[in-house]
Amino acid sequence: MKFKFFLSLAIVASVSGMNQRCFSQHLKYIKPQKELLNTIDQNLKDADNQYKLMAKQLADTGLFPKNYDPAKEKFNTSKSDWWCSGFYEGTLFDLYEQTHDPQLLTEANHMLTSMAKEQYNTHTHDLGFMMYTSFGNANRLEPKAEYKQILLNSARSLSTRFNPKVGCIKSWESKPSDFLVIIDNMMNLELLFWATHETGDSSFYKIAVTHANTTMKNHYRPDYSSYHVINYNPETGEVQQKKTAQGYANESAWARGQVWGLYGFTVMYRETHDKKYLEQAEHIARFILTNPNLPADKIPYWDFNDPAIPNTYRDASAGAIMASALLELCRYTNKTDGIAYFNIAQSIIKTLSSPQYKSAAGTNGGFLLKHSVGHFPAKTEIDVSISYADYYFVEAMKRYKGLSEP
Repeated sequence: MKFKFFLSLAIVASVSGMNQRCFSQHLKYIKPQKELLNTIDQNLKDADNQYKLMAKQLADTGLFPKNYDPAKEKFNTSKSDWWCSGFYEGTLFDLYEQTHDPQLLTEANHMLTSMAKEQYNTHTHDLGFMMYTSFGNANRLEPKAEYKQILLNSARSLSTRFNPKVGCIKSWESKPSDFLVIIDNMMNLELLFWATHETGDSSFYKIAVTHANTTMKNHYRPDYSSYHVINYNPETGEVQQKKTAQGYANESAWARGQVWGLYGFTVMYRETHDKKYLEQAEHIARFILTNPNLPADKIPYWDFNDPAIPNTYRDASAGAIMASALLELCRYTNKTDGIAYFNIAQSIIKTLSSPQYKSAAGTNGGFLLKHSVGHFPAKTEIDVSISYADYYFVEAMKRYKGLSEP
């Protein structure tokens, strides 16, 4: 069995290499704009200064930036066990990679010391968000045995939440008769793929694939919009309830949930080269991009079905995640769709770079973007600057720049 698995990995690596060569030819028709590349360079310089301002506010507290509420003029923080705790360090590492400012690297490494204990946290499904954005980026820039071990321990901790009868990793805790799985969990599978690549242990890979297959089966409606939460029977794996906790209504399309799925299934195709995941990502993209309630500037309303549209809130975080996902998906799909995805991502980056969404220097607690929505029904994080919006915006800008390079 091990021989077969390693052989399959070798085949995947070979296919990956071939695909990378194809991508080089494939991307000849995608032309990043020089003016936007200049804007991105300025955005990254501005983000460098913003994040040094943010670091001063944290000032050795051991806390992590969560959001900035402009209405209350309040900078909110969290401890390391909050699901967003890794985005700050991840953004710092990505910015350092672009600006080479040693202050950013020093701050990122300093914050890792407070994150390390989360490698043993078996009470959350968000270890991909928490540990892969932080230690994953640290290890990518400067591989260390210590980082690798922390990431492997994190993958093992995440794997403890997998239920083979359900075929999913458990998301939120609830009563014993519930097994709650949210669409966000697709974003945590990348950590498991990394663990398989590093160790050759196929168990991580199998959990990720099984979770994705179960999510495809049960989270998606015929139009390829997604529910937020599926409640399974932990003993039988049967679906007990479908709902959308952070959206307008159970049958509505919560914007950030749609782009979590878009990003997650794009990663699934990258890691497996199974075309069903590419098709799923393309279907999700089609639902989003042809939706009559998607604004012309492509920054979604917080929920596609909020009856208050257009007089409701936009979600910059959903826009940033969508741009980053499309800039990867455009590499895998056909020429016509690839150009369309690229152009929409380009439009989103332009919009987020405008004063409407980009923070003025020295404002918003050091965050780069304004106007994100966390949990509207709970009346929390509404129209605020938020950590993951910045992370995926910086990632999208990096990916855009990467498409201009040989």
